[in-house]
This record gives sequence, structure tokens and C-alpha cells, in this order.
Amino acid sequence: MSAPDEAPGEPFRLLILDCDGVLVDSERIANRVFAEMLGELGLTLQLNDMFEHFVGLTMTQCLDRVADLLGRPAPLGFVAAYDRRTRDALEHEVQPVPGIVEALDHITLPCCVASNGEQAKMRISLGATGLWPRFRGRTFSAEEVPRPKPAPDVYLLAAERNGTDPADCLVVEDTPTGIAAAAAAGMTVFGYAANMPAQRLRAAGAHAVFEDMRELPARIAAGRPRSSQDVSSR
Repeated sequence: MSAPDEAPGEPFRLLILDCDGVLVDSERIANRVFAEMLGELGLTLQLNDMFEHFVGLTMTQCLDRVADLLGRPAPLGFVAAYDRRTRDALEHEVQPVPGIVEALDHITLPCCVASNGEQAKMRISLGATGLWPRFRGRTFSAEEVPRPKPAPDVYLLAAERNGTDPADCLVVEDTPTGIAAAAAAGMTVFGYAANMPAQRLRAAGAHAVFEDMRELPARIAAGRPRSSQDVSSR
């Protein structure tokens, strides 16, 4: 973070948050279900393997990767079964990311959500955690644009709909895929390193990396980092 006696950088005008792994602690739940289903197909993967191969991708991208790993496509009905089992697990288990509620309570910057996930999934996970009222009408999905992350499309859509120049936007992401998308959009992007090694987030283009969501209001107040990559707690 910036030194305490250092003057703030240029202010941000819009905060854009990824959903899974940034607002809701859903990545482990969804990837556990996915790993269980892949195991039923004969492909045994641990949770760390799931984060390596699948986190941050759309379902279409995941299915392409599954076909590569299995040597054959996933069977018909796989996606419908995954959606059903994941929805049930999220409704019963998902929690807000630790510290995010406190952070949002102290953030006055306009904010919205931009995710590779479907709108229906965001409604479920944000609804189950009590966060939906904060973002109703301000969620953007890769379903709505030609290309998913790592392309910048969903972030550019969020900026356009909010009438904000991409250069004035701050993105918080937790995957290299999302960070690459935000960087390609010309936005400042901070990496939240809860489930992903900090170095992978930096290598993808994160301007800063942090571990505690309670730091976010102060990082926003500090404005844009003066160096290409800020020093994090890791």
C-alpha cells in the first residue's frame, strides 16, 4: 500500500467487483461440485488442480478443457446436472467473502459487479449471502457480451453503462483470467489473493495484491498506484 505520508493518487470514479471469490466465497463450493462430477467421469482432480485449470473460466471454456483432459466431451446433461448440484450447494453453504460486508459498508464509490458467471448464478449466490440488494440492477455478465474474460468486453460494458471512462475504473479480481480482462480494458486492477498465489495475480497484470478485504476502503482512498505494481502484504 502507499506510505501513510504519501499524497493520494488520482481518484477512482467507479469500483467494479468480480462476483465469485471477491463478493461471495463460492469458488471452493463450485469447484468441489465440479471435481466430484469429473471424478464420476473418471477424472480425479484435487481442489488445487481445479483452481489451476478452471477458476475464472466460463462453462464453455471449462467444457473445452474437460474434453482435453478426458480425451472426450462431457456427456449430454452434464451442464444441467452441474447447475442443479451447484445451485443447491450454494443456496445451503455460500457465505460472503470474509471482510467484504465491512468493506462495502465503508466504500462510498459507486460500484457494480462484472462476472464471467451467468446472471442466474449471481442472483443465487448474492441472494443467499444477503448481498443482492446492494447490487440489484448493477450486475453484468459475460452472457451479455461477445467474448468472456480474459477479453475486456464485460468490463467495458460495465464502464459504458455507468458512464465512466475505463481509465477511471478500479477492478477487484481474484483470478489471472479476470485480471487480464481488466488490464486489457485499460483499468486499474487489484488482485485479491485468497485462493490464488499472489505471484500469479501479479504476473497477470495486477497493479496491487492484497489478502484482507478490510483493506479495500483504504486502498480505494489512496487512489491509483503510482508504480505499475504496488507492494502487497505477501
